[in-house]
Amino acid sequence: MTAVNDIVLIYLEDAPVFFARVESILPDAKKNWYHIKLLMLNIPLKVVTWILKDDYINGSEFHMNGQKMKLEKVECPPEDLPLKRIQTPSDKKIVKDKGTKKKTPSKIISFSDLKKKNEPESG
Repeated sequence: MTAVNDIVLIYLEDAPVFFARVESILPDAKKNWYHIKLLMLNIPLKVVTWILKDDYINGSEFHMNGQKMKLEKVECPPEDLPLKRIQTPSDKKIVKDKGTKKKTPSKIISFSDLKKKNEPESG
């Protein structure tokens, strides 16, 4: 069911043309018809109000000015959460071996000293 603040994708002749946010849905004088206010998410922003049946608001095709239209509610896709890998006994051994290695201190190399060392002697 499409509701206020939902994002919808609007199709024209079976082709997606733009996104819109539903700003309001107010009942019309006719039963099962509504004034749906949409903020068109394009540049420049534009606000339109369409009078549609509840079926049309919820994804059924309809015609406007002789052209086939459709609203499709946009759902956020689920996140692809990384799967936690189960540790095997051999994995634990590798971690243990890494922790037992003796660390050697890092050596800082000066670029100016390195340059002097590699320059040919002038003489």
